[in-house]
Amino acid sequence: MVLASKFTFSYFLQIRPLVGPTRALLNLKDVTYQWHEFFTRTNRVAVAMLWAPVLLIYLVDMQIWYTIFSSIVGSMTGLFSHIGEIRNINQLRLRFQFFASALQFNLMPEDQTLSTEATVVHKLRDAIHRVKLRYGLGQPYKKMESSQVEATRFALIWNEIIITFREEDLISDQELELLELPPNCWDIKVIRWPCALLCNELLIALSQAGELADAPDRWVWFRICKNEYRRCAVTEAYDSIKYLLLEIIKYGTEEHSIATKFFMEVDDHIRFEKFTAAYRTTVLPKIHEHLISLIELLLVPAKDMDRVVNVLQALYELAVRELPRVKKSVIQLRQEGLAPANPNTDDGLLFENAVQLPDVNDAFFYRQLRRLHTILNSRDSMHNVPKNLEARRRIAFFSNSLFMNMPRAPQVEKMMAFSVLTPYYDEEVLFGKEMLRSPNEDGVSTLFYLQKIYADEWANFMERMRREGMQDDSEIWTTKTRDLRLWASYRGQTLSRTVRGMMYYYRALKMLTFLDSASEMDIRQGSQDVYSLGSLKQNSGINSQGITTPVARNLNRAGSSVSLLFKGHEFGVALMKYTYVVACQMYGVHKGKGDPREEILYLMKNNEALRVAYVDEVYLGREEVEYYSVLVKYDQQQQKEVEIYRIKLPGPLKLGEGKPENQNHAIIFTRGDALQAIDMNQDNYFEEALKMRNLLEEFKVNYGIRKPTILGVRENIFTGSVSSLAWFMSAQEMSFVTLGQRVLANPLKVRMHYGHPDVFDRFWFLTRGGISKASRVINISEDIYAGFNCTLRGGNVTHHEYIQVGKGRDVGLNQISMFEAKVASGNGEQVLSRDIYRLGHRLDFFRMLSVFYTTVGFFFNTMMVVIMVYTFLWGRLYLALSGIEDYARSANNNRALGSILNQQFIIQIGVFTALPMIVENSLEHGFLPAVWDFITMQLELASFFYTFSMGTRSHFFGRTILHGGAKYRATGRGFVVQHKSFAENYRLYARSHFVKAIELGVILIVYASNSPLATNTFVYIAMTISSWFLVVSWIMSPFVFNPSGFDWLKTVYDFDDFMNWIWYRGILVKADQSWETWWYEEQDHFRTTGLWGKLLEIILDLRFFFFQYGIVYHLNIASGNTNIVVYLLSWIYLIVAVGIYIVMAYARDKYAANEHIYYRLVQFLAIVLTILVIVLLIHFTDVSALDFIKSFLAFVPTGWGIILIAQVLRPFLQSSVVWETVVSLARLYDMIFGLIVMAPLAFLSWMPGFQQMQTRILFNEAFSRGLQISRILTGKKTNVDT
Repeated sequence: MVLASKFTFSYFLQIRPLVGPTRALLNLKDVTYQWHEFFTRTNRVAVAMLWAPVLLIYLVDMQIWYTIFSSIVGSMTGLFSHIGEIRNINQLRLRFQFFASALQFNLMPEDQTLSTEATVVHKLRDAIHRVKLRYGLGQPYKKMESSQVEATRFALIWNEIIITFREEDLISDQELELLELPPNCWDIKVIRWPCALLCNELLIALSQAGELADAPDRWVWFRICKNEYRRCAVTEAYDSIKYLLLEIIKYGTEEHSIATKFFMEVDDHIRFEKFTAAYRTTVLPKIHEHLISLIELLLVPAKDMDRVVNVLQALYELAVRELPRVKKSVIQLRQEGLAPANPNTDDGLLFENAVQLPDVNDAFFYRQLRRLHTILNSRDSMHNVPKNLEARRRIAFFSNSLFMNMPRAPQVEKMMAFSVLTPYYDEEVLFGKEMLRSPNEDGVSTLFYLQKIYADEWANFMERMRREGMQDDSEIWTTKTRDLRLWASYRGQTLSRTVRGMMYYYRALKMLTFLDSASEMDIRQGSQDVYSLGSLKQNSGINSQGITTPVARNLNRAGSSVSLLFKGHEFGVALMKYTYVVACQMYGVHKGKGDPREEILYLMKNNEALRVAYVDEVYLGREEVEYYSVLVKYDQQQQKEVEIYRIKLPGPLKLGEGKPENQNHAIIFTRGDALQAIDMNQDNYFEEALKMRNLLEEFKVNYGIRKPTILGVRENIFTGSVSSLAWFMSAQEMSFVTLGQRVLANPLKVRMHYGHPDVFDRFWFLTRGGISKASRVINISEDIYAGFNCTLRGGNVTHHEYIQVGKGRDVGLNQISMFEAKVASGNGEQVLSRDIYRLGHRLDFFRMLSVFYTTVGFFFNTMMVVIMVYTFLWGRLYLALSGIEDYARSANNNRALGSILNQQFIIQIGVFTALPMIVENSLEHGFLPAVWDFITMQLELASFFYTFSMGTRSHFFGRTILHGGAKYRATGRGFVVQHKSFAENYRLYARSHFVKAIELGVILIVYASNSPLATNTFVYIAMTISSWFLVVSWIMSPFVFNPSGFDWLKTVYDFDDFMNWIWYRGILVKADQSWETWWYEEQDHFRTTGLWGKLLEIILDLRFFFFQYGIVYHLNIASGNTNIVVYLLSWIYLIVAVGIYIVMAYARDKYAANEHIYYRLVQFLAIVLTILVIVLLIHFTDVSALDFIKSFLAFVPTGWGIILIAQVLRPFLQSSVVWETVVSLARLYDMIFGLIVMAPLAFLSWMPGFQQMQTRILFNEAFSRGLQISRILTGKKTNVDT
């Protein structure tokens, strides 16, 4: 399909329309050239220029067709995989009861049959059950209601998930109570769904009962039972009220027997379906109001017994006098036991001495009471519970994943054992106290930034700290400093976040082990115990009315989890099945420093399944060093770090690339059949860890003719909310790690290994070269080589989207660009690798195309798109300067030449690259939200970012192909709220973006001034708009996406800083201090290149001489002469200009310091000489003022071309006198380029309003979540500690 579409499109819309213009051009005779033409007989060069962009489009457009078809196929595969069926909490509400059954079905192991192989009947039964769950057929929750064990097991799992949300501060204490599933107590006969689902269902049931006051019971109940939650809310409310009243009225009193008798009557009427016949349902709302008043009085810390008695008396009157349809006399009531037998006794009024309230410290009772109050009193639909967007996304994804196809879970004791391996070098383990407090140059502390980005999570954290005994908020910097540092670290890309996430596997396995082996009594009794203890710790604080209860909360939250029920063997089983190894290669070095070691030791101390592998260097004297791979853990009994293994290495570890070497030395310490490779900037979630044993079962399933050797896992990019730039990056990544990899795995079967959540068949890889190739430079992108190796050796790679792992991405433009540069350089090295060579030889044609267009081909085609823009513009410039365009126009062949215009619009490849993102967004969140997101992205200048990224990829990929020399670039994983100076941006982007954009801008200006087509404004704009957009985005993006990028004062300071950097002359200084050091570093790639690389570089640099050749013939001074002598004479002016500059530079160096007057004299003579030459030219020739501007555009590119060629020939020139001149001229050029780039920046900074608009664009996502960026960036913050 892709090939058919490509060839059809290419023939009818690219090749065929150009046949006519080509013939017309070749048939043009007697063309009057406006320069010296070397090939005068035919117009073959013009034809070549006409066809070059078309040929490039022909090579590239397969990528576009692949993108379109992969989006369609990926979305269809996703639909059939049931992705996006539950997109939000509201959709989960509708299917929650089926979700409960799906959780049981997928996460609980099936009863083991005698046969180890699943029979066809067994598989068919599973499939039918899955269909029932997915489409809501039958009522599986009825089975759960009848089976207390299943309901309680579900409640334990669900509550543990909600508790982890609370531990992570994603939800508040109140939201915890609204979302949890309490065990059955108070003699309640139905499943007690979370309050958030029951919400206002009781009020709706009351209104329905009032409407059907005279209808039979069956009709009323039928209406109520149409909604499962309404049925449960009514039943639970009635059972709870009945238990509550009988609990607070003293047992043995007359009032207690009256209440008992009343409820027996009501139960009888309900049983015989005579409730509406016996009672007036219109009275129920009054009873409802009094019950709410009663519960509110009971929840108040200071109990007012008189008011409680009054409410009970009012309830009695309503229930006995008004509720029955038939009025009964006092005598009848006494006979039926519904009135005091002897009202004349001295006992006082009814209920006066019969109320006995539970103890205020009875946390369990008051927690049930708060739940009952919520059910009775809720008037809204609670659609915003939980409020936190991340919590909502996680719940929605987890619930949706349980309706997808996944293998049934085995028992923990029978599952595959697995390990997780994380390479770590020297990144942040835990944010330090001072780092959090210290403001940056804009007056923003990291903590203040996090408080505004994650405002709701900060409020939840402070609530948790107060519950745990914090009296004053200032204690956050004293007694609660560790908690504060952890809270901040869990929101960055730190090792502690990764460790917490990976230890959820251990926690999940312990809970699942307990559930596997626990008896019915263990589960039922255990859930009551857990809930009771949880109530004790949850009881105080804010209840549903904002009333504070007096119980102190100084107990640890973790105590309320299911871990209280463990019998002991769970820890052993979990440790047998799971190990987490962090490869801290520098840990041995850190031991001497203290701080980092202490933080890693803290992680080991608090996570018993965590092991740390490092390289220990033992110095023996006489410069002899022995190297050991060491594995350590923290021994809880000895209360210290202990060694487990020490293995001698033959030599130093770091021979190749650091990260793969780090993985390779630690892989021997992992255990089990499977290995999950996790990066240091990743995270995991408890609810996803529950599905790990399901995922590992995939190793036993045949995919095609083989079982998998790598299980691909979906990633969730969690850094998208920090800024609009981070959002663009995460959206781009998200479409690749979901839709892109889904298509690669099925149907293309060419998915490799792209990142680090994938799970490897450990034994398969250990015997086939490991998971990381580590050769220096060539294996800079080490991840994908594991995929190449796997495919070449007959392995099978699959992709599974029912489980996800969190992933952090770079959030600032400079970080993103360095990451893109690393990936592009890595792909350039892949092109040169033997792995790609072997894949190309051994795969069939179609699979080989699939590999190409999804790995190195994507970067190759990105580079070709940029080359296409170059060839198109150079081709137009050739046609304009040579005169062919003007001649063809006068010969009425404008239509023929104009057909090339259509080709330019195909260059807009950016629209097609955004297609997978829109399609995946539509699939997971709905079509309209996806379209809205896309429009929002465009308004926030996403197109600028994606065009800029295209330039980064093409530059570094092209440079690596030409010269090699890829290197690892540490991007940093911090938060980006700091303004980057102009000099820093110039150093990063001068060669990759700025110089190229200026070159294209000069071409466009020269073309506009010399082309007859440019006189028609519409034609010129239509032809060049995309090229101008590329120029603007390449120049302006670093400043648009730079915090305070258009601040006038910062721009002024940046200008001074840039000029100081340009002119700084120091020895042995870094690149960020001296232009000269940076300039030499920018030429490092010539050291690794060969003769062909240098030759190609020189050939490419020759294009800059074309400006001078083309323009000099269009000057008035040339008077229309097309002789070659005109071009040769133009070099005299260039030589004179360089000569004057050399003389000035020499004079400055020799006289400027000591004999200042001589230096001024040389300057004066140079100025006089220049003016004299200009006057003579004006007087004796036809030169005009416009000629000087044109000459500048002609000679400046020539000078730049000479400098570039001189850089290539540096080994020959560096020892000569010429080299100093080259360096001096290069400094002048960089200063000019810097000023050209800074001119629009300075103008926009000077204009009012642009700074506010830029801030709004950059931080829009964070704004919508409460980030007060205006205060942040102006430094007017109030109090960092709040």
